[in-house]
Amino acid sequence: MKILALCGSLRAASINAALLRTAARLAPPGIEVVWCAAVAELPLFNPDLETQPPAAVLRLHAGVAWADALLIASPEYAHGVTGVIKNALDWLVSLEAFVNKPVAVLNASPRAHHADDALRETLRTMSAHIVEPACLSLPLLGAHLAEREMAIHPLVAPALTVALQALQRAAEPRNHQMLSIK
Repeated sequence: MKILALCGSLRAASINAALLRTAARLAPPGIEVVWCAAVAELPLFNPDLETQPPAAVLRLHAGVAWADALLIASPEYAHGVTGVIKNALDWLVSLEAFVNKPVAVLNASPRAHHADDALRETLRTMSAHIVEPACLSLPLLGAHLAEREMAIHPLVAPALTVALQALQRAAEPRNHQMLSIK
């Protein structure tokens, strides 16, 4: 199973990015979590460019089409989602490969509930399949955990592993359905 990780923060020391990289480190056999670098290179969304998308948009589209599921982590700014993740999602609105795609939302700060709610609303509007058992809200903000510490933390590590397995289970019926269509 292939999971594409999308981060709503471009900060080098982003706790959300660290959480996604930790998920990739902890992925059980049969699950591959791949970072979507195209998110940082996307131009601001412009519908006029959809007929001839820029290279970064094409890479984002290809990554989403390739993936069996998406893993999204984004901080909250001013009670909303970041412009980074909103811009990425705007470029995916008309992408057929996104429809009914299993998605898990990771929240590194439970008090960031406004952004979490807004992100989920956007994803539902876009017809994503939000896999609730794979969604996490972890109290990492201010915990000062590096990735290697997250990977062994008694709360974080098992929760990420369970979330990835739940996402895998949600994607399996979709994969079987796709095989029967071919």
